[in-house]
Amino acid sequence: MLTSPRPPPAFFLQSQHSLPSASVPHSATFSSPKSSLWLNSGLPSRIGLRAPLLHVQCRCVNPSPNVEFEPGAFYVLFHELGLNEKEAECLLTREPDLRLKSIGSLRARVASLKSVGINGLELSHLVAKCPSVLAADEIDPVLVFVRDNLDGKVDPAQLKRLFMSTEPRFLVGFEEKVNLLIDSGIPREKIVHVLNNVNLTKALSLKPFEEIERLVHFLSRYGGVELIVRHPPILNFDMDGQLVPRVEFLLELSGGDEDATGAVLRKLPTFLKYRVEHLESHVELLRSFAGLDDREIFRIILVFPNIVSASRERKLRPRISFLKECGLNSNEIFKFLTKAPLFLGLSFEGNIACKLGFLVKIGYKYRTKEFAVAIGAVTRTSCENMQKVIELFLSYGFSCEDVLLMSKKHPQILQYNPDSLEEKVEYLLGEMGRNLDELLDFPAFLGYKLDSRIKHRYEVKKKIIGEGMSINKLLSVSSERFGKKKLKELVHKSQIL
Repeated sequence: MLTSPRPPPAFFLQSQHSLPSASVPHSATFSSPKSSLWLNSGLPSRIGLRAPLLHVQCRCVNPSPNVEFEPGAFYVLFHELGLNEKEAECLLTREPDLRLKSIGSLRARVASLKSVGINGLELSHLVAKCPSVLAADEIDPVLVFVRDNLDGKVDPAQLKRLFMSTEPRFLVGFEEKVNLLIDSGIPREKIVHVLNNVNLTKALSLKPFEEIERLVHFLSRYGGVELIVRHPPILNFDMDGQLVPRVEFLLELSGGDEDATGAVLRKLPTFLKYRVEHLESHVELLRSFAGLDDREIFRIILVFPNIVSASRERKLRPRISFLKECGLNSNEIFKFLTKAPLFLGLSFEGNIACKLGFLVKIGYKYRTKEFAVAIGAVTRTSCENMQKVIELFLSYGFSCEDVLLMSKKHPQILQYNPDSLEEKVEYLLGEMGRNLDELLDFPAFLGYKLDSRIKHRYEVKKKIIGEGMSINKLLSVSSERFGKKKLKELVHKSQIL
């Protein structure tokens, strides 16, 4: 006979199903108040057998006292969640703490999960894959915070992924970490956007509070939390292994200019998602193949950070090769790329090839510097727009040679809006009483704003000197010089009168 109390063996907590009376004598019982096992002195120990009248009461830190496992109610709850008895038994084996929870607390947890949008099949799948979501005490603070402080707006799929991929102990401090981001400057109305677009396990659960604080402080030199708002996955990055090396690479390329580095990151926060090795390979291509130095390379990145997303072999190398074939040297390539950086990122088949065809048709010679300048000027327009502009000029009686001449003098002319061009041509012919030949001499006329520049200056000058005036001199002088000249002419006219 056992003379001193011992804790119950683990196998006694596995089930309450009764065995036939012949298997286990009814005198074998387990009394809970002292969590001890008393066996009839005349009976041998029957290790591994299930007691028919087993009453369990365990002393744990978290569960409520006097909780008695209720298999019937338990199976009803899991049936409501879409799980059969076999699946429920499997969950009991995987998560024994479920036996220590009252049916009321389990139903309350299910209600909390539903309150943040985890319902139906998603809830069933979550419980089946991660039964600790019902048993772990660390779950409730997260659910309450999301429901009450974030208005339940966090994507349920995000929460489900968090619970499935994170040990409950790492959920402690979730609320404090989110509040740190808010206190650091992320607007409360945007914090949900941030949470919905990060890996919550990497960004918050597994990242210490101090590490998040350090990350926010580091970014304050280059754009602050606005970078996180615009590209939330920054929070996923490891500080020393990913974020810091990437920023320092860009900083070194800039010559140590933190403001310019910040300007790049503010323009394209996703720049930080590229590995240092990827960045180095792009920079090396521009150094060795285009002949650019680091200062020039950074200038190009500053105006077009998306260069890092362009394929080196499918875009960068062929485009630079084209510019070299057109006769551009390293300095001219640098100037071209700072003025027309989109040339490096546009699709060839769906964009550049079409524009090259239009330029050849109006008379440009292939692989010449003029050809390169022309293709650079039309990078910001679509093929359809470019075609409409050429057709508009032809409809007014201009020849392809005329269009070629105007575009050489003013390359941007091929990217203007055709409707706006038509208004200006009509004003030139109608209100101003000029002829189209003047556009051949001064095609830049079509680049000025109709109301605030062309009409305004024409009306002012018309009152002073009448109809005869050069449209070049009318429009090309600065606003300051135009104002002074206008005043001088008005004084002179009043003296004559």
